[in-house]
Amino acid sequence: MITDLLQAALRDALGSLGVDPLPDIINLERPGNRDHGDWSSNVALASSKAAGRNPRELGQVIADYLNANLPDHVEAVEIAGPGFVNFRLADTWLHDVLSTVVNEGDDRYGRTDTGAGAKVNVEFVSANPTGPLHAGHARGACYGDVIARLLAATGHEVEREFYINDRGVQMQTYAKSLMARKNGEEPPEDGYVGQYIIDWAQLMPDDADALEWGYAHAKADQTEVLASLGIVFDRWYSERSMLDNGLIEETLADLRDRGVVYEQDGATWFRSTDYGDDKDRVIIRSDGNFTYITPDIAYHRDKFSRADKLINVLGSDHHGYVPRMKAAMEALGHNRGDLEMPITQMVRLMRDGEEVKLSKRTGEIIELRELVAEIGADATRFTYLLQSVDTPQTFDLDVVASQGMDNPVFYVQMAHARLRSIQTKVNEAGIERVALADADLGLLAHQRELDVLRGLHELPDVVQLAAREMAPHKVANWLREFAASVHGFYHDCYVMGDDVSPELTQARLWLVESARVGLVVGLGLLGVSAPDSM
Repeated sequence: MITDLLQAALRDALGSLGVDPLPDIINLERPGNRDHGDWSSNVALASSKAAGRNPRELGQVIADYLNANLPDHVEAVEIAGPGFVNFRLADTWLHDVLSTVVNEGDDRYGRTDTGAGAKVNVEFVSANPTGPLHAGHARGACYGDVIARLLAATGHEVEREFYINDRGVQMQTYAKSLMARKNGEEPPEDGYVGQYIIDWAQLMPDDADALEWGYAHAKADQTEVLASLGIVFDRWYSERSMLDNGLIEETLADLRDRGVVYEQDGATWFRSTDYGDDKDRVIIRSDGNFTYITPDIAYHRDKFSRADKLINVLGSDHHGYVPRMKAAMEALGHNRGDLEMPITQMVRLMRDGEEVKLSKRTGEIIELRELVAEIGADATRFTYLLQSVDTPQTFDLDVVASQGMDNPVFYVQMAHARLRSIQTKVNEAGIERVALADADLGLLAHQRELDVLRGLHELPDVVQLAAREMAPHKVANWLREFAASVHGFYHDCYVMGDDVSPELTQARLWLVESARVGLVVGLGLLGVSAPDSM
């Protein structure tokens, strides 16, 4: 890679001065302003003390050395500001990017093994099995699934998990609501309402146990709609199971052995303030019943027995949950940083300029099944992933359902379809693509062509950053920018024509293939398809 080559050159330059640089100071960045070159390093500022020179003087010495010993692909080395070392590169480095993309293909390009050996458990959705999933669940569902995809792409061993809240008052209330509707009665005052309760009650056999049947039916319904979005879980973990396997009692014994619980007013308390929480938490009430946090502590303890790192995607009403669960895991001997709990913010659905508040089925929520049926799985996923989940989002159904270039997912998918149309037309014209080694990539000098190649080079870094920061929107943003480069190339650089030489046609055909790979990789990471036509 070009960065490896430039880092080695900088290391050689410092070595010529008798300076042995630390690996972490040989860093490179793409300047925000292209007038400052293709790559920039602050190595002179970071090494000035060890070299015994001021940064700008050291930067000039490094630049002079490198200009006298130009590395491959480098046309000139300059200094700027207090001592930044800037590289101006020949287009040849981008031609090497094309070769790398094509040779690695859409099954390997952008993937790394940086997380090899690390097991990560990603828990998300985890809705109560008391009804269908709604549009509010979709943001966390799409986000959690793509976090898992990104971690897998960076070499981690990933398990997707759904925690089923299948015990407690809400389950009893749900069963009573089903039975009431089955008997033609209104649900209890605090019961579940909505058309889905009526519909499901009609499906329930007369001799069925309402609790068990309703539980199984809700879980099957949730599984089905998630699968329609391409989301499949490796494990469905039942809260009830912990009552049968003794895990809760085992966890309480562990906490007692560690001296982090105490008895007061007939209740058992966890000393969570010792671990950064704002107050201690009751884990067993004076009546002997567990509080809601107790099985959660046991559950996270169990997950840590199966994974090195836990990611638990939470809804916007869970801010207070984070410090107490981190406190519990630290008290049990785990590193707080190994439990990540990103919180997804609310989404407003709009249609015709008005917020959509009602559903034809539930009367209170927009059912996820309705959303996917209206706009499709690809548009649902891509739109939810456009923004960072820690910011509120407005989801305009009219825009997302439209077949126009102002629809972000259509815009990106159309870029892939256009590349496919070029390949189809070339095939219909009877032109066979020569081997990559025989193509003259040096003919790719148009700015539109180079923009495509620069975008391709950025993709592996974007994948790494998105995985590290748990930020899928960075991939979505890359796709939008890259699609713009592809559309620009499509409009300005003909692959065939009277004014296009056969040699240029061949070079551009390979550019088309490399761009196609990039779009397939990026869309695949988001779980979105790359259609051949639109």
